[in-house]
Amino acid sequence: MASGSPWTPKQNKLFENALAIYDKDTPDRWQNLARAVGGKTVEDVKRHYEMLVDDIREIEAGHVPLPNYRKAGLPNKAHCCFIEEEQRLRGLKLQ
Repeated sequence: MASGSPWTPKQNKLFENALAIYDKDTPDRWQNLARAVGGKTVEDVKRHYEMLVDDIREIEAGHVPLPNYRKAGLPNKAHCCFIEEEQRLRGLKLQ
């Protein structure tokens, strides 16, 4: 196994898809996730999951600024719609 090696975009996508299938109540969850990703150990998958959880906490706490999508080439209308959707989703979480 490629323990400790960088994750490819494909492995990240496989990991995300596998998380949707194998929730916290799934028996042998970590083994299933590692098998679904391929090339990663159970410890790699656990570490990657913890990093994901930490990232989500930082985003939800507002410690990660939203990118300026307007500069990235999105038209002003798309930028406004994205911000409105982000605010709507945050409001749903707070309720």
